[in-house]
Amino acid sequence: MNKISSFVLILSLLLVSGFSLAYAHTKVTVENLEIEVGWQDEPALIGFMNAITFEINENTPDGQSGVKNAFKNMTATIKSGGLEKTLDIDSDPQAGHYHSKIIPTRTGSLVVTLKGDINEIPINSEITVEDVEDKSLLAFPDTTGSSDQDVVALKNTMSGLQNEVTSLKSKISGLDTTSGNFSAETAYNFGIFGLSLGAAGVILAIVAMIKRK
Repeated sequence: MNKISSFVLILSLLLVSGFSLAYAHTKVTVENLEIEVGWQDEPALIGFMNAITFEINENTPDGQSGVKNAFKNMTATIKSGGLEKTLDIDSDPQAGHYHSKIIPTRTGSLVVTLKGDINEIPINSEITVEDVEDKSLLAFPDTTGSSDQDVVALKNTMSGLQNEVTSLKSKISGLDTTSGNFSAETAYNFGIFGLSLGAAGVILAIVAMIKRK
């Protein structure tokens, strides 16, 4: 194995271990129960469908087994800041595995609270799941600031052009065409000049938007 191959292998191992450390699920133990909570897809990104997953196992003398109907007498809520929402829990085919679909809308940490009982074992646990990240974390090419700002700039340019056209119409309509000082050629040139400036502004705005994207 050459030096480049060795470097690539080491880098890959570091990246894999780094992601597993950064995005590990949280596990709590209540008597003989083990409850693991985390995101289905990691990292969790704003605006993308995801799910909070629950793995609930029971330790017995015969080994560990998944707990069925774990949410029969237990509720799960999720909290972000001062906002709280009760989660709708769905069972997975594998015993002891559950999930609740959610689309995160804010960056930062979320706290899942479990209250009730499982097989008459009281449960009252708060579990912090991994932080929600902005989609720019994985976005490529970077589009930060290009979409909304460009639309606003283009709208402002169009609004300015409309104002110029309105002003130009009022000036032309107010001219006395019977006056000896009236020059049709001058009025025509003035109008074309104004419209050209407005069109140039629109074109520049579009070009700038395309370049940024």
